[in-house]
Amino acid sequence: MKQEEAKSPVSFEAHVARLPQNGLPLVLEATAAQRAALAEAHGLLSVEFYRADLLVTAWKRHGVKISGTVEANITQACVVSLESIEAHIEEDVDGLFLPDDSKLGRQGFGTGGEIMIDADGDDGPELFSGETIDVGELAEQFFGLAIDPYPRKPGMTLETLDEGQPEENEFQKKLREAIGKT
Repeated sequence: MKQEEAKSPVSFEAHVARLPQNGLPLVLEATAAQRAALAEAHGLLSVEFYRADLLVTAWKRHGVKISGTVEANITQACVVSLESIEAHIEEDVDGLFLPDDSKLGRQGFGTGGEIMIDADGDDGPELFSGETIDVGELAEQFFGLAIDPYPRKPGMTLETLDEGQPEENEFQKKLREAIGKT
């Protein structure tokens, strides 16, 4: 039995076989259930607001370009004190897609040619099959990249929590020195 991949909580399949000349504008606003699923999927306390404004346009001969922004209001736990921190996310969304049978998509792979990768440059096109692309999943990927992995309340440090602690004993001092030397 084939296992299905987990879909994005904000999954939205856009039909890209025949795009309008000016592109297909899409606005995706998450429902309460979708926001709760996003919070769980990304380890957040909550997602109060989530919206993706996207434009799906034709690119090259059979490719697709998706651009726009994803915006959200989230609540995270401070990594030091575990107190709630509210944050606003606004991230640009940008993706290029080619059909999996496209010559451009295969270029360099089966031919023994070299593939040049610029770490600071734009990502290369992704391949898709069929006539749809999950634009909601793409927007969620950019949302996930914009989340601060180590949120900290302003002024909060590990030393702030240690103020009420007794002084280090001799073993703790030697251990700290040894760690500092490595």
